[in-house]
Amino acid sequence: MVDPTLLVGAGGVLGALARHLLGERIDTRTADTLAVNVLGSFVLGVLVSVPVDESVLLVFGTGFCGAFTTFSTFAFETVRLYESGERRRAVFNGVVNLVGALAAVGLGWFVAATLA
Repeated sequence: MVDPTLLVGAGGVLGALARHLLGERIDTRTADTLAVNVLGSFVLGVLVSVPVDESVLLVFGTGFCGAFTTFSTFAFETVRLYESGERRRAVFNGVVNLVGALAAVGLGWFVAATLA
C-alpha cells in the first residue's frame, strides 16, 4: 500500500484546487463556502456508506473532502458577518451551513445505500 500520508496529500491537493475553482465560479460572499460544505458532506456521506478500499477513503474522504470543505472559512465568515452588524445573516449562515452539511451527509449515505 502507498504511504497514507501521500494518499491524503494527493487528495488534499485535488480538494484544495477544486475548492479554489468553485470559489471563483460562485462569486457570492458566503454561497461558495456553503456550496463546498454541502457538496463535500454529500461526497463524504457516499464514501462512508459504500464498501471502498481504505486508500480510497484516505484520498477522497480525508484528503479531498478535508481540503474541499472549509469549516474555518465558514466560521470566519459567520463571525465577520456578526461583527459587521449583520447578526441575522450570521445566524442564518451558521444554521444553513450546519443543517445543509448534516442533511447532505445523510442524503449521500441514503443514496449510496439505496443504489448498492
